[in-house]
Amino acid sequence: MSMATDYDAPRKNDDDTESIDALKERVPDKLSAAIDVDDADNPGSFELAGQDLADVDLDVVVLPPQADEFTCVSCFLVKHRSQIDHEEKLGFICRECAA
Repeated sequence: MSMATDYDAPRKNDDDTESIDALKERVPDKLSAAIDVDDADNPGSFELAGQDLADVDLDVVVLPPQADEFTCVSCFLVKHRSQIDHEEKLGFICRECAA
């Protein structure tokens, strides 16, 4: 006859023989640890590989909507008039927003 196994009981094997002092050595000291700051949250620090663009001024020319374009009052994108789905009180709705 076999005995029931208590699966919730802690198990001891040969790998569990590590001492408390050895475990403390593996954990970094909180006071001496340097804070690792991830710059992914800071878009101002974005740099292209190997290029310094600090001195570059970017000139952007903004054109007004052309005669064959409209601004969708739902998504606020400028689109070609062929993309008009319907007109509302405030203006035109594009096909993507109407879908």
